[in-house]
Amino acid sequence: MDRAQAALSRLLDIMARLRDPAGGCPWDLEQTHQSLAPYAIEEAYEVADAAERGDSADLRDELGDLLLQVVFHAQVAREAGGFDFADIAQSVADKMERRHPHVFADAVISTAAEQTVSWEMIKAEERQAKEEVSSSVLSDVPVSLPALTRATKLSRRAARVGFAWPTVGEILAKLEEEADELRAEIESGDTDKAADELGDLLFVCANIGRHLEIDPETALRAANAKFTRRFQYIEQTLAQKGQSPEAAGLAEMEALWGEAKALEDAPGHKTRLA
Repeated sequence: MDRAQAALSRLLDIMARLRDPAGGCPWDLEQTHQSLAPYAIEEAYEVADAAERGDSADLRDELGDLLLQVVFHAQVAREAGGFDFADIAQSVADKMERRHPHVFADAVISTAAEQTVSWEMIKAEERQAKEEVSSSVLSDVPVSLPALTRATKLSRRAARVGFAWPTVGEILAKLEEEADELRAEIESGDTDKAADELGDLLFVCANIGRHLEIDPETALRAANAKFTRRFQYIEQTLAQKGQSPEAAGLAEMEALWGEAKALEDAPGHKTRLA
């Protein structure tokens, strides 16, 4: 048994012991697929965060936490007489071979773009082969996805059958139209309609990302990180003056925001803002 197999076998044994009614962990014994679901989502985001930060040690640990969620679900299912970890691994291995016919069969695919098209075609064939086939191309886009990610997937599915703006310029025009509609509802004081228009505006933003092949969820996380860096610069600079953000005026904080932006635009900005 090689090192990877030994480590995985140990992890599976640990999970089985944690779920053992005789001497296991009370918390682990109470868990179900439903109660565990939020943890898998949380761990996936922590993996993404570590990857974006380029923290290799943290990424290793977060991937381990995510793997633990797979092992946990596998143990719960095995106890119920369903699938187990081997079934999960076999299923995804079969899928990878099926979706890479240029590697495991005789198909010819020479570019990443061609593989993306092939992947989506094979996925569509797999959906059609299921016993319960929905007539909608949107039917299996999970509702539980983050809203921005789901909006991108929904628009991508619709685009595959021709329901999409053909140019980014037309999408930007739609963005301006939605912004005008949001402005009108804000001015009218109708909060419910304003919320509806805000949703439309965000959906169009997701379409821009789809068209430009930019993941809007990743782009927004980067914007969040940028906002955090710049606002913390404001806090730190004010603290050095013996001031707090609450006591400082908006004009002063905006000026400091401009300073932070200028520092980030300058060479070696990471060091200067650290």
